[in-house]
Amino acid sequence: MATIKDVAKLAGVGVGTVSRAISGKGAISEAAMAKVQAAVQTLQFKPSSAARALSLRQSGMIGVFVPVFEGSFYSPILQCIDAELRTADRHMMAASGYGHGTVAQQAVNSLDFLFQKECDGVLALSSHITDLQFADLSRRTHNRLVVLNRNIAGLEEHSFSADHYLAGQLAARALLSRGHRNIATIQGTRHGPDIALRMAGFKAELALHGVRIKARNQVDGQFDFPSGYAAADTLLRRGPTDFTALFCANDVMAMAAILRFTQAGLQVPRDLSVMGYDDTDMAAYTAPALSTVHVPIREVATNGCRHLLNLCYGSQLTVHREFLPHVVWRDSVAFGPCEPIAMT
Repeated sequence: MATIKDVAKLAGVGVGTVSRAISGKGAISEAAMAKVQAAVQTLQFKPSSAARALSLRQSGMIGVFVPVFEGSFYSPILQCIDAELRTADRHMMAASGYGHGTVAQQAVNSLDFLFQKECDGVLALSSHITDLQFADLSRRTHNRLVVLNRNIAGLEEHSFSADHYLAGQLAARALLSRGHRNIATIQGTRHGPDIALRMAGFKAELALHGVRIKARNQVDGQFDFPSGYAAADTLLRRGPTDFTALFCANDVMAMAAILRFTQAGLQVPRDLSVMGYDDTDMAAYTAPALSTVHVPIREVATNGCRHLLNLCYGSQLTVHREFLPHVVWRDSVAFGPCEPIAMT
């Protein structure tokens, strides 16, 4: 394999001249550049990433923090970021919780770890890190931190998120427009801003139309299959079902609830309608296919990544900042017993 010294020898120039030609840093004459380019082509020379990083003072590595690597929500985010980085000839280093202490402290430790590993910038998705902690991390890392799925006060330029409050409103409007007034929820116990916003939007929209959710029809879940199944079981055990529709704070819990209702002899959506949230890849393949609110998290991740690439490498990638959710109608929601409310 050819080395930079081989290129310099064939081109008849110094090693420093070759380095400047390859890195694009420093002055070099047109004649010398032509000699270097000819030698590079003849020798099929490819500079190592380590050498390029040393000359540019960059690693070509972008760090990504997510709470967990698996699951129908986080996996697509990682896939989108990896694809965007590959297109830009950059690489990804991913981390989840690191070290000891609270979940928030482990998340902060992970971000520090990524920067210590010489990542040029970091994308972070965490509901446990506070706004103040994010602001401190951004300051300490010279604004090379981009936050996904959160809007951080003071870091608006570096925050990318869908409108979760609107998404919650859309879920409520969908059920109201199908004639449902007696509604149950499986919400979440995770104290993330996006979770609070979706439920706040959902309940606020119902209240605008005089609908209140009974306390007995509100159950918490942990955003996974077991907790969705258990929450649906809790709703059934509380007595005769007095609701006609169920809204779940994510698709996974909605899918598990459908299974539990089916096992109890209820038919979805004939006896009970179910609506999810996120529009994960699996939502179209349940039985029945799940009606849900599409949250464009892939677009959020892609554009957050492009913004970070522009920050770190001076690229001029197009970045969008508006990510509007919408309802995806499938088969799990039928018309209820009340007069549908027309939505504008």
